[in-house]
Amino acid sequence: MANNRKRYNNKINISGKLIKHYRTKSKLSRELLSTKLMLKGVDISAQSIANIENGTRTVVDYELIGIADVLQISVLDLLKYY
Repeated sequence: MANNRKRYNNKINISGKLIKHYRTKSKLSRELLSTKLMLKGVDISAQSIANIENGTRTVVDYELIGIADVLQISVLDLLKYY
């Protein structure tokens, strides 16, 4: 199924690179980001975060909202093209 997904620069999301940028800027590990998201009701593992950052997993809208909230940025910051 993954092979049928639309791709941008060989990635299936455009926010992964920015999520990694803001996560590392905030000095959060993937594990800590996962824990903070789970406390907000967003069930996402550290491995799933790694897959999002690598562009091999899609991001659901509520996950993107939760990630932006934890990172204290706007969702729009995660949707900018490089």
